[in-house]
Amino acid sequence: MSAPVENIVIAGAGQAGGRAAEALRARGFQGAITILGEEPHPPYERPQLSKAMLYSPDAPVAYIKQARDWSNVLNVRLETGAAVTDCDADRRTVTTADGRSFAYDRLLIATGTRPRRLAALENPCLEIQYLRNVEDALRFRKSVQHQSRIVIVGGGVIGLEAACAAAKNGCLVTVIESEPRLLARAFPPLVSDLVAAKHRSHGVNFIFGATVTGSTPDGVQLSNGEEVEADLVLIGIGVEPVPTVAERLGLPTAGGIAVDACGRTAASGVFCAGDAALQWSRCHGRAIRVETWANAQNQAISVAANMIGEAREYSDPPWFWTDQYDLNIQVAGDMLDSDHIIRGDERSGRFSVIAMRGSEVVGALSVNAAKEMAMLKRVIAANARPSRADLESPAYDLRAALK
Repeated sequence: MSAPVENIVIAGAGQAGGRAAEALRARGFQGAITILGEEPHPPYERPQLSKAMLYSPDAPVAYIKQARDWSNVLNVRLETGAAVTDCDADRRTVTTADGRSFAYDRLLIATGTRPRRLAALENPCLEIQYLRNVEDALRFRKSVQHQSRIVIVGGGVIGLEAACAAAKNGCLVTVIESEPRLLARAFPPLVSDLVAAKHRSHGVNFIFGATVTGSTPDGVQLSNGEEVEADLVLIGIGVEPVPTVAERLGLPTAGGIAVDACGRTAASGVFCAGDAALQWSRCHGRAIRVETWANAQNQAISVAANMIGEAREYSDPPWFWTDQYDLNIQVAGDMLDSDHIIRGDERSGRFSVIAMRGSEVVGALSVNAAKEMAMLKRVIAANARPSRADLESPAYDLRAALK
């Protein structure tokens, strides 16, 4: 019989860490919970950093709970400015940068990710920014209010949402994307082209198939020989897991921290949730890291239940959304290496694209069609197999696929 769980430590005070602590209390856990976070803030959700906080010049930070409420309402010990720098698997303790030690019966790694650095701009001649935390968002928001010349390196969701905010503020925006189109790993060409056209209509310039090789006091140099003038460069070329805790436990971290369907790692008593977790995706047919708001919340809630003895497997299809100008785009599952079916009229600006491999629906993308996406997510999660002919018919009720 396993020893009772009396002391849970959560390394990481982001969305996954915060939601896990809430879930532990909601499921009746009465033991000690300690959250250790590197940032000086209580847990918050990151989508606001490239959405609400950039769109409005005075939007406040929306925290999951105020710092005092973690203690007063949930009886959770929250230590901010306390990055975990060491972990002793035998003694079951973690140590923070200021030398304090915290014992655990169960440990949740929720340290998330950090921005990938661009080596060519590590010694820049002009201002370089990344967008990962509150301070980054506030700094970029202040910059775009000066109507600067802004170069954004990376045409992913973060880069494009930042480009949208900058363009709305009157900045001259150029996006450098190494691939031949936007979001090639998540969007079919039809939607990549739609998004690019929308940005261009708001003055954003794109340079595809090029990388940044260096900087000058006036801008950046590109691999195609071009030079682009800039007052500021925002880098958004993806993220990588924060490796500290896992490395100290001897866990491989190259592609993320491997977990089973219950969130358990290979280390005894240690779980992982959120952006850093390398988890199986049926839609992709392989283990992936899921860097989304939904996963940071829902997987963390599921893993919290397993930490206190429940058996609750997590298998939700990946899902994310992005708002750019008047476009709401949502993606579920995997859109790559599949046949695509279009539902609706793409010329109307409201349609969906369904991804199939054989008879299996493995992914979906919606443009300004949130209600249809809600049903498509259910179809994917249920591993339902409607016929291709049905899906091609706009009159087909997706609820029939779930019967």
